Amino acid sequence: MREILGRRRRRRLRRTARSARLDVALTCATVWRWPLVPGVGTATTARGERGRGCACPDPECAVPGAHPFDPGLLAATTDARMVRWWWTNRPTAPLVLATGGQAPCALSLPAVAGARALVALDGMGLRLGPVVATPTRWSLLVAPYGLERLGELLHAKDWVPSSLRFHGEGGYLVLPPSEVGTGQVRWEREPSAGPGAPWLPDVETVLDALVEASTGAPGGGSRLAY
Repeated sequence: MREILGRRRRRRLRRTARSARLDVALTCATVWRWPLVPGVGTATTARGERGRGCACPDPECAVPGAHPFDPGLLAATTDARMVRWWWTNRPTAPLVLATGGQAPCALSLPAVAGARALVALDGMGLRLGPVVATPTRWSLLVAPYGLERLGELLHAKDWVPSSLRFHGEGGYLVLPPSEVGTGQVRWEREPSAGPGAPWLPDVETVLDALVEASTGAPGGGSRLAY
């Protein structure tokens, strides 16, 4: 009897989680105007449970579950009907944001470096926007930027942390409350509440602060360049 009740409870929790994921997807797409596409997700095990391997055909996928596949990234949209159809039919699919254009961009660091960087940036009094955290990487969302401007900013720097990645035009980022091969995706800093899209800092401000924090860290930045 206890086992039956446990199974029923787990099914209720899964239904609640699926409904919550659809609600978040609709908020991102229709309220914030962030274009989304479902991620490929992880493969199902022989017992019918979600595994850690990617559901795409590549057995050595470097980002298991955390990328678009079918449909591809170009299908990302803010259309409520399409978003609702996707996550009604694929309720466990990760939420993938197509970055760039009019949508947010991001800078990401390995998780350990990201956590230390946030402490340093808070110490500088820098106002941050939403921060996405996975067990392996943390991503700071920033206002949209073009590749030309990013190139100019990087060219002006003597040094940039080697582990820093840029999610700009043509890129993507998995959003909470997705679950991918590396684990749960969550908000380390939640988006600001309000009637419109969350506030985002300028990429130059965040990049300058990250470089400054890295340069001033013990060992010449090695702690932040993990």
